[in-house]
Amino acid sequence: MSAEPPAAPEDFFANSSRACAWPRRLKQGPVRLFTLEEVRSWIIYEDARLLVVAKPGDAVCHPSKAGPWSSLVGAAREYTQLPVMHLVFRLDRETSGVVVLAKDAKMASRLQTAMQERKVGKAYQAMLTGELAGPVTVNQPLGDDTASPVFIKSAVRADGQTAVTHFTPVTAGGGFTLVRVVTETGRKHQIRAHAQWLGHAIVGDKIYGPDARCYLDFIDHGWTEALAAKLLLPRQALHCAEIDLRPAGLEYVFTTPLPEDLRAFCASRGLSA
Repeated sequence: MSAEPPAAPEDFFANSSRACAWPRRLKQGPVRLFTLEEVRSWIIYEDARLLVVAKPGDAVCHPSKAGPWSSLVGAAREYTQLPVMHLVFRLDRETSGVVVLAKDAKMASRLQTAMQERKVGKAYQAMLTGELAGPVTVNQPLGDDTASPVFIKSAVRADGQTAVTHFTPVTAGGGFTLVRVVTETGRKHQIRAHAQWLGHAIVGDKIYGPDARCYLDFIDHGWTEALAAKLLLPRQALHCAEIDLRPAGLEYVFTTPLPEDLRAFCASRGLSA
């Protein structure tokens, strides 16, 4: 008795109502390639063992098939001329802010262990829709959002993993709130999913914003006027402002200010950044 061979992963996604992050239909136009001058301008700190950069909100962290200058790790290797650069703290493609890379395996292991033991302090800034009246802590478990057409989406669910996020307003007005965000756990898309659950989605978030189908529209058609009207920003207004390595026994606190695109959004709404 013969059996049908299992479907290839791409066939599964092609026939599924849900979309993964890299479906076969992905069409986002030409890949952005960085220059050596750009990479140098991102550097916050560098020594013999660490390279710390302020990642822009359109840079992919992990290496891609488009060559070394298409990703943060690849560009860092080209800049340092080292055979390997260890990505210790990653950010989503559309999240800007502090990223730490290690130049040797021993330092990478030390920092990755510190991350697992929650001995690294991280603080974010985010622009939320709606005006948050005061500090809020969201203590809600997160897991896969199986009801979403977007395969990578997370959601609050009773059988999820423990997730705790603290939102503190910095300034509010005009229907928006700039917040400082600190997490106690490190779940996938934690800040974005908790902001949506709170009813104050992050501005510009294609997956956790007004409609997850915005993400599907984007991967099919790119950035359009219709998406701009719904999302207001071409990327999510989330920024990693600070990484504190002192709890890990290293006397470093790395910071980077809110980038120009988010400062401009604040200014256009009469908010001080």
